[in-house]
Amino acid sequence: MLQRPRRNRQSESLRKLVQESQITLNDLIAPLFVTDLEEEKRPIDSMPGQFRFNLKALLREVQELSELGIKCISLFPVIDESHKDSQASYALDKECFYYQAIKEIKNRFPHILVMTDIALDPYSSDGHDGLVCPTSKEILNDETLEVLSQMAILQARAGSDIVGPSDMMDGRVLAIRKALDGESYKHVNIMSYTAKYASSFYGPFRDALNSAPKEGDKKTYQMNPANTREALIEAELDIEEGADILMVKPGLAFLDVISEVKKHTNYPVAAYNVSGEYAMVMAADEKGWLDADAVMMECMLSFKRAGADMVLSYFSKRVSELLR
Repeated sequence: MLQRPRRNRQSESLRKLVQESQITLNDLIAPLFVTDLEEEKRPIDSMPGQFRFNLKALLREVQELSELGIKCISLFPVIDESHKDSQASYALDKECFYYQAIKEIKNRFPHILVMTDIALDPYSSDGHDGLVCPTSKEILNDETLEVLSQMAILQARAGSDIVGPSDMMDGRVLAIRKALDGESYKHVNIMSYTAKYASSFYGPFRDALNSAPKEGDKKTYQMNPANTREALIEAELDIEEGADILMVKPGLAFLDVISEVKKHTNYPVAAYNVSGEYAMVMAADEKGWLDADAVMMECMLSFKRAGADMVLSYFSKRVSELLR
């Protein structure tokens, strides 16, 4: 035999020399949950190793991530029920602790990129990403855009480097881009949740934020998991409307979609390794059924192999520790 592919596998050094895909510290975005509780950090039962941080503990966590080489965090607010209403009005309260957290992180760690979330579900008593019509229970698309745009301005004013509209309302990228540009925030990046599917993998995240829909589901605005071509339509629209980075969510179950979006656009593509994907690995590791670190790194490589330029993952801290 003249062709023996095993020759390139016979030692670790040779395997690394010919390795096609790799994950680096530059690829990682660490999602973090912030609260206004006096308790410094509270564990998330459905996401072992993850916590809800108050501001003091959050700053310590960002310090640790920075020392490990993480360059970007994605910040999610855990809102107390007392602040929630049907209009998600706390999202537009300038005194909201979320905006204070953004300011503090940027003041302490100006080199860290702060990505912020734009959607109404953490603030809404309905638990939906958009405003809900009280009679028909329809998710009101155009009325929601104004609220999302105001959220983007407040987040940019607080110091956000990247805003992440995760709501899946039609036209939200254009509305947010116009709002930011109109307030002289042309430099603020939009990482659009371009193909966010109506997935069953979000349960632990909704548990962490207590943001599950109180009635109905999110299938009228999040995408049907059966569809791939629809993701390309969404990608094309987001690019036309001013998005800078395109995201596919979830990640593992939609590697084919990541690949297709990467093939059909020239824009950076992000994969979101979501809470349910994280929880499955950690639960199996606790049972002794698999090695979490090995599976975690294999997952990271799968995102890169599919074409993702960056990965939002609850494994980010653990990956960075292994890489270093």
